[in-house]
Amino acid sequence: MTSPAVGPTAADTPPAAPAAAPPGAGRRRFGAAVWIALGIVYVVWGSTYLGIRVVVETMPPFLSAGARFVTAGLLLAALLALRHGPGVLRATRAQLGSAALVGVLLLLGGNGLVVLAETTVPSGLAALLVAVVPAWVVLLRTVCGERPGRGAYLGVLLGLVGLAVLTLPGLSGEVRTWGVLTVVAASMLWSVGSFSSSRLPLPKNPLTASAYEMAAGGLACALVGLARGEQRGLDLGAVSARSWTAFAYLVVFGSLIAFTAYVWLLHHAPLSLTATYAYVNPVVAVALGALVLGEAVSWPIGLGGAIVVGGVSLIVSTERRSRPPARRPHGTT
Repeated sequence: MTSPAVGPTAADTPPAAPAAAPPGAGRRRFGAAVWIALGIVYVVWGSTYLGIRVVVETMPPFLSAGARFVTAGLLLAALLALRHGPGVLRATRAQLGSAALVGVLLLLGGNGLVVLAETTVPSGLAALLVAVVPAWVVLLRTVCGERPGRGAYLGVLLGLVGLAVLTLPGLSGEVRTWGVLTVVAASMLWSVGSFSSSRLPLPKNPLTASAYEMAAGGLACALVGLARGEQRGLDLGAVSARSWTAFAYLVVFGSLIAFTAYVWLLHHAPLSLTATYAYVNPVVAVALGALVLGEAVSWPIGLGGAIVVGGVSLIVSTERRSRPPARRPHGTT
């Protein structure tokens, strides 16, 4: 779920955000590189839900998620060491512990449960259910004594209304209730991980932090997969070429290329522009699910999704006007 403002997906670990772009950055003309990077984040992170759905056709959910994130974490760490030297990976015990905790919350609790749910839930519906993450974050901030503002609360209300439409039995088509509730639980855990990451001591380099988070979260997913017995009867030869292709796509494009593009955008574009992926990703996910997998887009999914996206956009716009950005953007899979 590459966590935004919304992740990661959603299904991917969003990085710790550096300082906001300098004043006036939003008024300058952007070069082609900014729009290319933004397009990558829009399309690739939106497509990770489709990729997950294809992976779990012939791969066990938690073991495949564990392999994906451990592989991506090790590749990212190796690339960092090659480019900046091994010193870039240094971290204190407190920083490693925090990164491990955030990685478990985001990737086992958030992404891992989404992968499990997508064995029965359409990829587009999963993306829309995850899109409500910023609403949970606003509520968590309120519990901790912050006051995000009326616009944010209105966005939360819209998000919860949309969530209700998407989760009402019978409205979203032939979808198992447990799968829908699993995605909702995943979005809550992703929110807790995103919220906690801005308050915990993490490595200063966001790429270093995410490498450790992916490794820790991936190991946790693998352990849960083993505890569930996913290894029993697993025949790698029986895994389809389609699932292997989707797995490689998630590792390379979802966890490395799009992630790097996102970090680059945080340094070269206004956060207000970068954060728009929070409400573009679900739209991309629904469109790809319908076009590639033939997933039905019923009127409740369309209506509920539109309400959720509207609520998220209101939260993002309110946040960027009233508050400096947190250390880490909240969300996507």
